[in-house]
Amino acid sequence: MAPLPDGVAWQGAARILSGLLEARTGQILSEGRAWRMETALRPVIRTHNLRDIDDLAAQVVGKRNAALEEDVVNALLNNESSFFRDLQVFDMVHRQILPHIQQERSDRTLRIWSAGCSTGQEAYSLAIRMRNDAARWQGWRIEILATDISTAAIDQARSGVFSQMDVQRGLSVGDLLKWFEPHGDDWRASAELRRMIDFRRDNLFDPRAPSGEYDLLLCRNVLLYFTPERRQAVLHLLARHSHANSVLLLGAGETVIGQGDDFVPHAEFRGGYACKALQPDCAGGAIRRVC
Repeated sequence: MAPLPDGVAWQGAARILSGLLEARTGQILSEGRAWRMETALRPVIRTHNLRDIDDLAAQVVGKRNAALEEDVVNALLNNESSFFRDLQVFDMVHRQILPHIQQERSDRTLRIWSAGCSTGQEAYSLAIRMRNDAARWQGWRIEILATDISTAAIDQARSGVFSQMDVQRGLSVGDLLKWFEPHGDDWRASAELRRMIDFRRDNLFDPRAPSGEYDLLLCRNVLLYFTPERRQAVLHLLARHSHANSVLLLGAGETVIGQGDDFVPHAEFRGGYACKALQPDCAGGAIRRVC
């Protein structure tokens, strides 16, 4: 493949392709990701028998090839993930947040939404913790929805197949042997784990998958790729699917502060957020839902 062209030609191709990503997903390419664009798109260029990134951009503009556009978007999305990423978050969920939710749910139903789930490690990590504590959840109905805009990521997540390198990132040997089985050179999550999670391809700006309210919402390392306006739109969506006792978890570098008024820092869980769902009415009387 010819080396990357310098100057105006490269900048024009980059604008076209990053514009496609933003239009489809709302994500803005950071400077660091933009400069790695050619590397990310090399398999797409090869698969579609194109010459270089300029040829790819020209095809996107001129051909309206849906399959090609989907491949470009999948290649440019950041699907970085790992099992039990930020372990202290999962410890807090297991030891504090879920016991708190259990006390509040008289109907013995637990609903979790992993938004921007990438290739599924976050959702599988939650499922593993819950199956390892099966006695606590006996008699409960557990629903885990995991969504992502990347078709490639969701396909992998749904298959439950992970490479040796993937399972070595955050997964203990005990959990690997208990909940995964060899799959050629890879490992596959057990059928029991896969049945616990509803993986769906969905767009946070045109959502179809979530329904009703969720007790625990995770949208970690997703907002940082959006403009402030789109962050507020996502938080408003998450608020619509929350209730007064819901807990929202964001990534370590993300916050709701300055991003609208749908959520406030949680009073009990460090790094968690609560929906600003209940407010006194204008007369100072009954409590009403506002989010």
